[in-house]
Amino acid sequence: MTIPTLPVLAAARQASRQMADRDTPFIRDEWYVAAFADEVGRTLLKRTLLDRRVVLYRTEQGDAVALADRCAHRSYPLSSGYLEGDTLVCGYHGFRYDAAGDCIEVPSTAKCPRSIGVRRYPLVERGGLVWIWMGEPQGACAAPLPDLPFLADPHWVRSQGYFHLRGNYVSLHENLLDLTHLSYIHAKSFGTPDYARAPFKTEVDGGHIVIRRDVVPTRLPPVWGEPTGLAGIDTAARIATSEFMTPGAHQVGVRFYDSSLAAGNRAEFEIRTAHLPTPETHGTTHYFIVHGRDFATADAHLTTRMHDQLFAAFAEDVDAMALLEETLEATPADEMYEISVASDAPSVEMRRYLKRRALSQHDCADSPDRRASDRAMARPAGA
Repeated sequence: MTIPTLPVLAAARQASRQMADRDTPFIRDEWYVAAFADEVGRTLLKRTLLDRRVVLYRTEQGDAVALADRCAHRSYPLSSGYLEGDTLVCGYHGFRYDAAGDCIEVPSTAKCPRSIGVRRYPLVERGGLVWIWMGEPQGACAAPLPDLPFLADPHWVRSQGYFHLRGNYVSLHENLLDLTHLSYIHAKSFGTPDYARAPFKTEVDGGHIVIRRDVVPTRLPPVWGEPTGLAGIDTAARIATSEFMTPGAHQVGVRFYDSSLAAGNRAEFEIRTAHLPTPETHGTTHYFIVHGRDFATADAHLTTRMHDQLFAAFAEDVDAMALLEETLEATPADEMYEISVASDAPSVEMRRYLKRRALSQHDCADSPDRRASDRAMARPAGA
């Protein structure tokens, strides 16, 4: 039996300390998906995001609002209250909050104190998604949303879905970067035996990591082969790009064509999938997915069929991440080690990036200016 030697274990543990894991602090100064746009309406929606409880709703004019889900009075969840017009009424003692989070009425007090309020989180609605900023409010204006133009492109057709993932978001990002698992986890869905051995190239630009894998020639699985008309041939091309964009966004794009035909004489088909993980806790993740294609866009039946097949495959990832999380939770710290190989380089870079961001955020939090800012943010609205 071969077990890692002490020097190998020491090196592995030293490398692991430089990489983000399930216990790494969340990076709050980023945009994350809080909900699909059609989830947010006049019914209060409670959700835990990055370990913070939030309540979402729409004003009568249709604007999405996200407030801290805790009444400033006695910590009753505001999501257990109700809306009257644009006023959120706490269901415990009737404190009333406007859409800015300011308390505008206390039933037991003739004059409402000006120093009561709850935090309102910045939101941006785009491409059928409601994005939330959980960090310093002033940082939201300068930070762009992840660039996912296919979400609103009229030449693409899309479908969407959601999983409550019993796993941490770092592991999910690693799963999306290391697509060699398609040959194994997805062996019965959209994986092929040759995928894990296909050559790939990696580009790293700060926190933007892109992997291109050329699986050529190959035989496409039915989910891709049938709608593209490339089923049953051994000369298909599957050019896959996996792109880590931000802690809250990852995009996978694939082009398909017949590699036996010249570039100008062949049809090419493209699909893209936005994988949008938002940490709920350190062991659970809101996993939003939007899938799109640029072919057969008028075929509603095909959209339904592809959605069902793809989300059955994505469920395989969800099941795998849950098993991984169980193992991570059960492994004592003094027995924990992970060995990386050459194909892990993009994932290792991603995890190092997340760790650097988390440490930088922590250092800023300890600075006098940040502590003063935190005290100001903690002060009730209107103070």
